[in-house]
Amino acid sequence: MPRREISAQLHLGAQGFRHFLPTRLTTVRHARKLRAVYAPLFPRYLFIILDLGRDRWRSINGTSGVAGLVMAQDRPLAAPCGLVEALTSFSDAASASSSLEDLRPGQKVRLIAGPFADALGVLDRLDDAGRVGVLLDIMGGGIRVKLARTWIEPAA
Repeated sequence: MPRREISAQLHLGAQGFRHFLPTRLTTVRHARKLRAVYAPLFPRYLFIILDLGRDRWRSINGTSGVAGLVMAQDRPLAAPCGLVEALTSFSDAASASSSLEDLRPGQKVRLIAGPFADALGVLDRLDDAGRVGVLLDIMGGGIRVKLARTWIEPAA
């Protein structure tokens, strides 16, 4: 069901199923306001750890928030080998990158949230409170903005 990932997580967890919902930081505009929120990387999908011989997996289809399992013939389809591990490490890297250790002044960065999302800039300042100063080149002029550290990532 659309936008029911969190509900599905809660109900599956209550049944004892382990799950993983990969998310990404995105900017939501509503009523002329911008908010940075974590949104599902794959809307309407989450991963469940199952042992088909042990777990009572058929109950998942009746769980509130779940539209149904992705099936192959009459059994749940397994994710390709290494996919969930890669997504988990991506998620761990994203949360670990919130530290200031991997950034240095003068480095090119990409804004991943906020009104300037996807803009490129140069890291100007770091502070211990988790805020950063970034110089953006907008319409030929340098604009300095102060942002939360979680709103930027190193530019590739």
